[in-house]
Amino acid sequence: MPSLDQALGIHPQALLLRARRAELLAGNLANADTPNYRARDIDFRRVLNHHDGIMTLATTHQAHLGVGADRYFGAELKYRDPLQPSLDQNTVDVSAERARFVDNSLRYQASLRFLDGRFAGLKSAFRGE
Repeated sequence: MPSLDQALGIHPQALLLRARRAELLAGNLANADTPNYRARDIDFRRVLNHHDGIMTLATTHQAHLGVGADRYFGAELKYRDPLQPSLDQNTVDVSAERARFVDNSLRYQASLRFLDGRFAGLKSAFRGE
């Protein structure tokens, strides 16, 4: 009999990672006019392809909370190289960040729908329907 983790697959971890990525992308957008701000992101596919079944948040110091300032599920935050450098050294491309944010949001919703369907199927199986 498969465990609940096996039944849900990677989607619970993907939801957590997508939520963290949404925070990063929103932060980039919020700092679009901040001089010297460097846009940050994570390589979502790389993190999920290299996880060991259960992803945990890495910390860099024993006093840190479990979220980690510069690491998400073992992946370091990357700084984005600008396509067109700005005079104030800000690397946020608002159009590109919005597109990434929307894409991430749609994928988050897709994982939620998948999990919703999976839970509905499990409830149906428990009821014997």
